[in-house]
Amino acid sequence: MQVSRRALLALGGAAAATSVLGLPAFAQDKGTIGIAMPTQSSARWIADGAAMVEQFTAAGYGTDLQYAEDDIPNQLAQIENMITKGVKVLVIAAIDGTTLSNALDNAAAAGIKVIAYDRLIRESGSVDYYATFDNFKVGVQQAESLVAGLKARFADVKPWNVELFGGSPDDNNAFFFYNGAMSVLQPMIDAGDIVIPSGQVGMDVVGTLRWDGAVAQSRMDNLLSSNYGDKALHGALSPYDGLSIGILSSVKGVGYGSGDLAMPIVTGQDCEVPSIKSIIAGEQYSSIFKDTRELAKVTVKMVDAILSGGTPEINDEKTYDNGVKVVPSYLLASQPVDAANYEAVLVGSGYYTADQLK
Repeated sequence: MQVSRRALLALGGAAAATSVLGLPAFAQDKGTIGIAMPTQSSARWIADGAAMVEQFTAAGYGTDLQYAEDDIPNQLAQIENMITKGVKVLVIAAIDGTTLSNALDNAAAAGIKVIAYDRLIRESGSVDYYATFDNFKVGVQQAESLVAGLKARFADVKPWNVELFGGSPDDNNAFFFYNGAMSVLQPMIDAGDIVIPSGQVGMDVVGTLRWDGAVAQSRMDNLLSSNYGDKALHGALSPYDGLSIGILSSVKGVGYGSGDLAMPIVTGQDCEVPSIKSIIAGEQYSSIFKDTRELAKVTVKMVDAILSGGTPEINDEKTYDNGVKVVPSYLLASQPVDAANYEAVLVGSGYYTADQLK
């Protein structure tokens, strides 16, 4: 059964509040599933947690949903507590998976299987499966959208001045997003169609720790003041909506989007409400839709298969090497969203109501 986005968020909040008390959110016959999420500061992770609670409950499981608020020791303590309480399976969206190895070894010793949820847990042999989206393809879609926007808005301009932003360097996904995007952009940079005036290229330079929008805004402020005195910014590759909003605040602060200074093309990811409203307003150009309901559905199916003695369905056994093993994975498809299709994709699918985007 599908419920409204608002109901999902409310459910997630209720589940989180219950789990703070150290109790499973629901008591069900099949046992409790431990769900460790990174933060409630992103609407995306609230939706993920809520969708899993709703779907695990419908499947007859209890849930212990915990949010660590991007605090690594906090997440480690939450996971260790779940192991002590005897959860049947751990579903973990790690803040920094390299910090969890000992805890996950303890889980394995206790017979608790581990599913990495949308963030690969690195440097551990005790990760059993990975449920995620095709993250390289997400990066490709972001870059393709950026180029499409540049062609549409700045058709008479060449080369295009673009700046690059990456995700958090401790999140393995950030590298897939960046590498996917650069598979599209690097040939255009080499051909001279795109210029990076700051010269800042590579995740070691453009990464944004903890996906922090304020950090992205400050960096864009510095890029503009240092490199754009006599030229215009045409685009910014942003891998996440929270960064996009920060980037947009920076460029609007120096006059972009008013007078003769056209708004640069800014990409994003996760289709968070502020960014969809920004797209509708003609500010952010695009985002990438990753349906958390479908990811929760895949995760529940994995758990059902594991606990019934079967093998979860997977569709990738090559891509996700965590440094110790190649983790069997199920990859879902993502979809670019812009002003032309947001209503059909997001409202039409029931992910949002029209009122939520007003």
